[in-house]
Amino acid sequence: MSAWKAKRFWTRAEAEPCEGGFTVRLDGRAVKTPAKAPLVVPTLAMALAIAAEWDAQTGEVKPDTMPVTRAANSAIDKIVPQRAEVVEIVAAYGASDLLCYRATGPEALVSRQAAGWDPVLDWAAGLAGARLAVTRGVIPVAQPAEAVAALSARVAAMSPFRLAGFHDLVAVSGSLVLALAVTEGRLLPEEAWRLSRIDEAWQVEQWGEDEEAAAAERVRHAAFLDAARFYALCG
Repeated sequence: MSAWKAKRFWTRAEAEPCEGGFTVRLDGRAVKTPAKAPLVVPTLAMALAIAAEWDAQTGEVKPDTMPVTRAANSAIDKIVPQRAEVVEIVAAYGASDLLCYRATGPEALVSRQAAGWDPVLDWAAGLAGARLAVTRGVIPVAQPAEAVAALSARVAAMSPFRLAGFHDLVAVSGSLVLALAVTEGRLLPEEAWRLSRIDEAWQVEQWGEDEEAAAAERVRHAAFLDAARFYALCG
């Protein structure tokens, strides 16, 4: 994301229709992205969410409290000009998906992974026409070309705004399959998050919670839910 700072100078933020979609105006002045492009988003719901984030600011604008605004900026400034590269990066997760790499032991953890992840892989096989291969350990496993191609095609068909949310779902969870399960309505965001953290939850059960790791986990959890919400706001 691009770094940007500002102090509150407006009294009211409003979402309005504009050419190409919807925008947000601060006391009548159109909001722009950090790269100075017009902030034009695809749905009124997204524009209203962005306006609410701007209205919630006091004093210095804090981008870390404005996830919808940041994701919209990313879609316009980052994804639109380099969409093919982003699609390639995101789609590549299909060849090394978290759900395909299982623990070598103990068997209780292996069983927990299978119970949580196998049904989602079965569901994804229906989308892709082939089931992704599963292995134990970290040695790479070759995936069926037709499955990877089918999953990649779904990523390539996304608009820049959907791709912005989807990118974060994948990057935070480490799983293209879980991200698709959320965006296709197969899993609720909280369910997908829990499935992405099976290994981490196991470690906490065995060794207790590390305060620093727990704080980082909360940040990742919030980012995942923010990404799911942004994707949903795309309409």
